[in-house]
Amino acid sequence: MPKPAVLVVDDEPDLCELLSITLQRMDLNPRTANDIAAAQRLLKSEQFDLCLTDMQLPDGDGLELVKWIQQYSPSVPVAVITAHGNMETAVRALKLGAFDFVSKPLDLAGLRKLVTTAIKLSGNDESDTSVFGPRLLGASAAMQHVREMISRVARSQAPVHIFGESGTGKELVAKLIHESGPRRDGPFVPVNCGAIPTELMESELFGHKRGSFTGAVSDKRGLIQSAEGGTLFLDEIADLPLHMQVKLLRVIQEKAVRPIGEQTEVSIDVRVLSATHKNLTKLVAEGKFREDLFYRVNVIELRVPPLRERPEDVPELAEAVLRRLGRRMKITPPMLGKDALAALEIYAFPGNVRELENILERAITLSTSGEISTSDIQLRPTHGDADAAPMSQNGGALGDHLEDIERDAIHKALEQTRYNKTAAAKVLGMSFRALRYRIKKLGIE
Repeated sequence: MPKPAVLVVDDEPDLCELLSITLQRMDLNPRTANDIAAAQRLLKSEQFDLCLTDMQLPDGDGLELVKWIQQYSPSVPVAVITAHGNMETAVRALKLGAFDFVSKPLDLAGLRKLVTTAIKLSGNDESDTSVFGPRLLGASAAMQHVREMISRVARSQAPVHIFGESGTGKELVAKLIHESGPRRDGPFVPVNCGAIPTELMESELFGHKRGSFTGAVSDKRGLIQSAEGGTLFLDEIADLPLHMQVKLLRVIQEKAVRPIGEQTEVSIDVRVLSATHKNLTKLVAEGKFREDLFYRVNVIELRVPPLRERPEDVPELAEAVLRRLGRRMKITPPMLGKDALAALEIYAFPGNVRELENILERAITLSTSGEISTSDIQLRPTHGDADAAPMSQNGGALGDHLEDIERDAIHKALEQTRYNKTAAAKVLGMSFRALRYRIKKLGIE
């Protein structure tokens, strides 16, 4: 097998020589180019497994080469070499599709880790999407888009912020990004930022040295270092106190962490993913979340749609949940009746997929026959029908009642917007596709 080839683009002979020697010692085949034009010629004529480019080149900006590679050689990961402390440029490069960045003066140990991770993408032009089938369910356009985004961002090392309502499956999306990328063999470390007491947070995240404070009877490795070579997933990042946001910002910028009581920083090789159900932009405006940290963690944004925006996925999800519950309970799960399924398809699901799982688990317990009825699923009233009559024990009546509420709300929204479906969907807080689906299902003219 030929050695993996790495293209180094820089006009400084000393740096080119240093990088070439480092790459050769890693049993790689380095090639060099002094400007963008020479790099483009080599990329057109030869096969490369990685491109390392400086930002300042004689005939242009390194960002121009990043954009060119994304268009003409998208299978080649590209990493940029930035001036020390120039994070703005690094973030711009990541947004344009760069795999990662490294700062001058070069830390050769960190560079070797970056190169090793990038080379793992060689010969794997498409991310391993086999994990999607049994775990990320739904054939709707919204879920197809999520799959495409996962496949794209898995090939990068850029921080990704996953946002969506509670219960939509943000941690699952984070796991799939990890498992679909070159870090799949490393650890995936989830951290619920809202579940760690404030006084313990620094020790839990950064670790500590023995004797650094009362009760520190031994050295402790923090959660950030535990993710070495893998992915750190910061769930509910909006719950981080401001003083911890400052420390996390430094970790992301410097790629280093300092345990409590340690005199020096320790280099880390960790990809950071984050998630929250809160509106970070609003929190930034209110001064509750640092703007500089927001731009670091939100380099790539991935939205997970709520279940009400993809009602066509409910039957497949419900069937999968029932099978899983059956295996866990060691029973043959009851079938979902037509009326019960119809009620689920028009339900707003404030708790999303997590609520669907709870509803069906309760329904299995309540069901006295081999079929789950509308009385078994016991849907709760959602906002907009708070004054509705109590859930009827008559299955058919429940389905009719929910459909009447839904039909009335859609009629009002359409009248309010002069029958502009796009505007009506915004009024109702749903996607145009979801509104069109419900209009057809409810037979609204």
